[in-house]
Amino acid sequence: MTNNRTISDSKRTFYSLHTRPINSIYRRVVDELMVEMHLLMVNADYAYSPIYSLGVVSAYDRFMNGYRPDADRDSIFSALCKSVECDGAAFRKDADDLIASASGLTWDGLVGGDASGALQSAMAAVASNPKFKYSRLFAIGVYTLLEKVDAEKLKDKDALNAALATVSGALNLSADKVQKDLELYRSNLEKMVAAQNVMADILAADRKKRDQREQEKAAKLAAKAESQASTSESPAEDAKNEMTSV
Repeated sequence: MTNNRTISDSKRTFYSLHTRPINSIYRRVVDELMVEMHLLMVNADYAYSPIYSLGVVSAYDRFMNGYRPDADRDSIFSALCKSVECDGAAFRKDADDLIASASGLTWDGLVGGDASGALQSAMAAVASNPKFKYSRLFAIGVYTLLEKVDAEKLKDKDALNAALATVSGALNLSADKVQKDLELYRSNLEKMVAAQNVMADILAADRKKRDQREQEKAAKLAAKAESQASTSESPAEDAKNEMTSV
């Protein structure tokens, strides 16, 4: 990305590519990701890392989980990446390659240097770059790798912090910064899940009310039709009765 592009430029690009409205609780997610990606990529020390792309993909997929209509999620992600002059498909491919490289590893193997292929190359590139520009999204990429290797172990806070400290040391990053960013990430995820649950409850209640109104409307129409049928039969019955009396 050229350094003279502004956040406004990125936002204009995004909304020219994805023209459909974005649901309210998700709009802030998209805007914050866009701003974070933009500010990182215009930094003079920015260097692309597949671990960063994994963080972008993971954060987007987690926070946009449950978005409706579901088909818009791909369009939004593509527009988000293009708004900061990136390729969303390439981000997903690099993220998938990293996950594949971590397959079969344990946490000890991951943090102890047993990685190979795309993951080994990615970690080596960061460790050897004294000017590497760290970001929260990069930390989320590291966290996602640990999650893919052993999700159950994430529940052990001491083990997680120890693993993050080891990885941070190997990559010449601040362990405290990584841990704080990931604590905030996990906290925000919990808040997002709670908001999604509230929205789901509201939508379910609205559906129930709508179904109830439709049932009441159908019952009224049925009652009206029955009443009209009864009224139309009355003259015929009266005529029959008159003929019988004669």
